[in-house]
Amino acid sequence: MLIYFYLLQECTNFVKKVIMEIFVENIKCAGCMNTIKKSIKEIVGEKNIEIDLENEKITVDTTEENREKIAKKLYSLGYPEKGNNSFIEKAKSYVSCAIGKVSAKS
Repeated sequence: MLIYFYLLQECTNFVKKVIMEIFVENIKCAGCMNTIKKSIKEIVGEKNIEIDLENEKITVDTTEENREKIAKKLYSLGYPEKGNNSFIEKAKSYVSCAIGKVSAKS
């Protein structure tokens, strides 16, 4: 599992905040990025979410309790962590990409 967590020194209400980096497969374009951002926002709210298209890296400011939820959501959309790709995941990512392109236009 290629998830890296860097604990911040700051704690809010005793909940540890982390900057989570996830390296995933199948990010191809802005449509993919749109789908990924919307899906992560459903879990973490309006937090800082950055996507590096070239390196297929997603960075999220969140709490530790959200890391598994985010990884599972990305997997369900066809964006598994590096090294866990399959034909099915690639196919799912094309559907997620198309949805991201359509929803960006509306």
